[in-house]
Amino acid sequence: MKKSILSLASAMLVAFSVNAQKVEFEEYKLDNGMQVILHQDNSAPVVITSVMYGVGGKDGSRERTGFAHFFEHLLFEGTENIGRGEWMNIVASNGGRVNANTSQDRTYYYEIFPSNKLELGLWLESERLLHPIIKQEGVDTQNDVVKEEKRERTRAYSNLLPEISKNLFKVHPYKDPNVGYMKHLDAATLEEFLAFNKKYYVPNNATLVVAGDIDFASAKKMIKAYFGPIPRGADVVRNFPKEAPITEEYRATAYDDNIQIPAIVAAYRTPSFKTRDSKILDMISTYLSGGKSSVLYKKMVDEKKMALAVQAANVSQQDYGVYALFAIPLGEVALDDLIKEMDEEIVKIQTDLISERAFQKIQNQFENNYVNANASVVGIANSLARYNVMYGDTNLINSEIDIYRSVTREEIRAVANKYLNKNQRLILEYLPKKK
Repeated sequence: MKKSILSLASAMLVAFSVNAQKVEFEEYKLDNGMQVILHQDNSAPVVITSVMYGVGGKDGSRERTGFAHFFEHLLFEGTENIGRGEWMNIVASNGGRVNANTSQDRTYYYEIFPSNKLELGLWLESERLLHPIIKQEGVDTQNDVVKEEKRERTRAYSNLLPEISKNLFKVHPYKDPNVGYMKHLDAATLEEFLAFNKKYYVPNNATLVVAGDIDFASAKKMIKAYFGPIPRGADVVRNFPKEAPITEEYRATAYDDNIQIPAIVAAYRTPSFKTRDSKILDMISTYLSGGKSSVLYKKMVDEKKMALAVQAANVSQQDYGVYALFAIPLGEVALDDLIKEMDEEIVKIQTDLISERAFQKIQNQFENNYVNANASVVGIANSLARYNVMYGDTNLINSEIDIYRSVTREEIRAVANKYLNKNQRLILEYLPKKK
């Protein structure tokens, strides 16, 4: 009877998610190629105006890395109609908040305003696109800002992913850090910055999302007025080199003067986040290290007391992903002993089906993640933009959870056998700086 009640509760959770969490939206395209997505939520007098551009750290010359992250800062410098340093003041004085972030694959800008300030949000983002002022003075200022930001990134192990990528990728731009190399930014000319802006910050490489307490008819009218006249740019064409398969294990060492305890990583090159296999790798990560009751945490931290921390992570991107097993030793435990313990659990997944109970736990965790991701209008706006720009399918905001729901235990075993083999990986020792 207890099992039946639990099964019923799980079924009710799924039904609730399907019905209550479906995100309604409308999408269309302006004549200049800009994608527009509208989502109405009148539960609070708030509106989000956001633009996601299909440009990230992987774009641009490999002799001028970090341009997209640099532009995340630079495009707040001002426009023909917004003075230098005034952007933040305008937002704050109108009761709003503003932010931006950049990944290897895209850049995202957004404002959160009271809903009666929708037009202001649209004007600000149209100004960024149509009338940016890119002058040497602003470039120099933001160069100093980026350098300071980089100096402040001293959190322990925060440089681990760039070190993994540098060693895991040989020819694809993912080998270079998202923030780039300062020597490239220092050497760049104003003409190079202007050319980068002209190439990537165009309406046909952008998606505008307006979400919240809006009226569709009036929002469309304002969007057409502010964004319709912006001229279309040249189509962005990418032809990145392909990585050769990894056929035997290899090792590398990296040093970080911000850590006192070493770490060990086993990293595998995996497929795009667009693939079903990538989603299954997400589930394997959750099984291995999703919480203190997970397989690796219980074994290596709680029971054997070999590790201070252990984690499995599927860092999937648009072209390739990185699957990493990471551990920090406790006391004098050898780094290779940590790898041995993690490998044992991978072999178990490759050999036997995970238990029904563990499988249901994973499913419940993904259901919970799905509900939380769509719990706020800010999260919905981000997801709508991301699915449109990165996946080319906006409705994944509603249907992606069905992919996770359809995964079987047999597929989990098969994907582990396909990607997580010793001859397909990098072993990275991440060590304190040499004295």
